[in-house]
Amino acid sequence: MSHGPRSGLAAVSSALLAMSRHLEVRDVLKTIVASARELLDAQYAALGVPDDHGGFAQFVVDGVSEEEWKAIGPLPRQHGILAAMLREARSERLADVRKDPRFEGWPKAHPDLVDFLGLPIRDGDEVIGALFLANKLRPVGGEPPHPPCPEPEGSCGFTADDEELLGILAQHAAIALTNARLYERSRELTIAEERSRLAHELHDAVSQKLFSLRLTAQAAARLVDRDPSRAKGELQQVAALAAEAADELRAAVVELRPAALDEDGLVATLRTQIQVLDRAHSACVTFAGHGVKALPASQEEALLRVAQEALHNALRHSGADHVDVTLDRSGSGAVLRVTDDGGGFDPTAVRHAGRHLGLVSMRDRASGAGGTLTVESAPGKGTVIEMEVPGG
Repeated sequence: MSHGPRSGLAAVSSALLAMSRHLEVRDVLKTIVASARELLDAQYAALGVPDDHGGFAQFVVDGVSEEEWKAIGPLPRQHGILAAMLREARSERLADVRKDPRFEGWPKAHPDLVDFLGLPIRDGDEVIGALFLANKLRPVGGEPPHPPCPEPEGSCGFTADDEELLGILAQHAAIALTNARLYERSRELTIAEERSRLAHELHDAVSQKLFSLRLTAQAAARLVDRDPSRAKGELQQVAALAAEAADELRAAVVELRPAALDEDGLVATLRTQIQVLDRAHSACVTFAGHGVKALPASQEEALLRVAQEALHNALRHSGADHVDVTLDRSGSGAVLRVTDDGGGFDPTAVRHAGRHLGLVSMRDRASGAGGTLTVESAPGKGTVIEMEVPGG
């Protein structure tokens, strides 16, 4: 193949490695499109992922600015030449897409496309996407960007070698996209399992509180006439139990709320959740984060879950007045510390403490993310839980 300096073995290898590096579907799509446009010297590139209703669930472009993309309007439907990649599962290489009988025109703000190369991305027999390139750039030497080819028929256009190279890229794109989907599915299952665990925990905790509340209220009702003083005490207990039940519900709502890691990052997500816990509980809950950079998604999720578990223990079981959470940079990684001034426990009593305080699951999360977890505590001395991850 002879595509110029950017299409050599090193450039292809770089593109394939970039695709396999990402775990989020949207990031994989963007990397595929950018890699295809650069490797094949195209002015525009796009990748569409079909939905089940005759349109595209996702459509990613490269070479078009945000302002231009907004002006173009809604996502394209599966019509015309775009449908060919999805319906017929074969490549299309055209000298002028506007002259193809399947061409149905572009929105007013759409850039003018001439020469066109597109092919499906397949996972076995299933078409999971369609990759499009348009307007081959004229190789005139020097550094890119090169100018577009002239529009009249007979312009440089895309070659058979271009089509072969894009086919190789599409095969690896299918692998990267499938892996990203599997990763997102595994995260969904993890969240579902976590919600199920929290639902059981919520049921047990709140049910016990409500049962005690009911019995205490019944006792107060029986005492109102014959012993008002004792009835008053029982009613005060009712108020205390109701407040505890409300605290349990607020804490559960915070945990059940999906973490905004992808949008906000670990530091902002922790800060928001801890602010809510500080308002919901009588204990003072604080957070400080210093110099932490973005970490691999698996490590950020593990740090968040361990922080939530440690906070849950401190606020529900320790009787602490103060709980402090810090997240500090450590080399290319990070170290999380959750410190409370509560009643503490004996860490050597692993069988009881591990089960009661979720230490086993926290250690599993830390280990699964390539990190370590340490616990320092003693009866009457509070607790420090520290988790460190290496970064990426």
